[in-house]
Parts: sequence; structure tokens; C-alpha cells
Amino acid sequence: MSVKLSVTLQKASKIILGIDPGTLVMGFGLIEITGSALRLLEMGVLRLPAKDDAYQRLEKIHQKVADLISKHQPNSFAIEAPFFGKNVQSMLKLGRAQGVAIAAAMQAGLDIHEYAPKKIKQSITGNGNADKGQVMKMLQQILSFKEAPKYLDASDALAVAVCHHFQDRNIVTSVGKKANGWKDFLTNNPQRIKKK
Repeated sequence: MSVKLSVTLQKASKIILGIDPGTLVMGFGLIEITGSALRLLEMGVLRLPAKDDAYQRLEKIHQKVADLISKHQPNSFAIEAPFFGKNVQSMLKLGRAQGVAIAAAMQAGLDIHEYAPKKIKQSITGNGNADKGQVMKMLQQILSFKEAPKYLDASDALAVAVCHHFQDRNIVTSVGKKANGWKDFLTNNPQRIKKK
């Protein structure tokens, strides 16, 4: 008598947590990648009461990020880099908010990835100057969801996670294809040669 065993191999999935830091509203978004399929796990915002002092708000940011990490067990953490404005006090507050979010991720042993706002928009829409609405609409197409979030900080955070996935994927697919000068580059990329 022979017995057949069937074994189903599942593709390993990866979870990315994206954060759009803020001192009054912090956006978060989580995606799961299985093979080439992307799936929205959760997105939302943490609203921080303006009446709380700055340190209470920082504590709440740290706790929320730690809770999201505990709940979803992400493999990667990506955060939007602060946009350099003219108001030094605002930049300092935003930098602190970003710092405590990063600290929570580091405490959990996650690698930290930081992306400039233009890089995120470029990655999602192809236009580094796209507005928040355009980014959100493109995310709806990429992740197949219909309902727009009440706060676009949530979709901004989701964009950070998707941007990291795209960047991570580009790094993986380009491994071993590094060119040692123009001749190597053209040999490895014949489709880039334009003929007159």
C-alpha cells in the first residue's frame, strides 16, 4: 500500500509598516506582500490632542507604533523624512515625532528606511510633485481599495510602505547586474541603446 502526501508550499509573505510622522496627526499604513501580490492590511491615523504637552504626544506616538508592530509583526519599517521648511520650531517638533517612531521600530529590531516626500510621490505616481489626492487615487488602484480615508495622512503613510516595497524590489532585481563603466552597462542593458 502506498500513501501519497501532498504538501502545499506557501510563498512567504512580508509586511511593511509605513509612517507619516506628525505632531498632531500621525498616519500609518501596513501592506502585506505575498509573491508579487500587494494587500492592504490596515491604514489610519493617530490624532493627538493639542491640549496635551509635547512629551505626552511623543509618548502616544511611541506607544502607537509599538502597538502596530506588536499586532502585525512587520518585517520592515519605512518613514517619511521631514520636509525642510522655514519654520525651525515646526521642524524640531516633527523631527522629535519622527525620532520616537523610529525608536519604537528600533526597539523591535526592525530595519529603518527613510524616504523623502518627492521620492515617495515619484515612486507611487511617477510625478515627484503630485498632490496628496493623486497619490491616494493611485494607491486605490495599486491596492484595490475604494473607500478614501478621512485624513490623507493615512494614505501618505500607506504610500511610504508601498514606496519601500518598490525600492526594495528594485534592489533585489538589480543584484548581480552592477555595471563597471558604460560598456558593461550597455552590454547588460541593450534595450537602452537608441539607434539613429
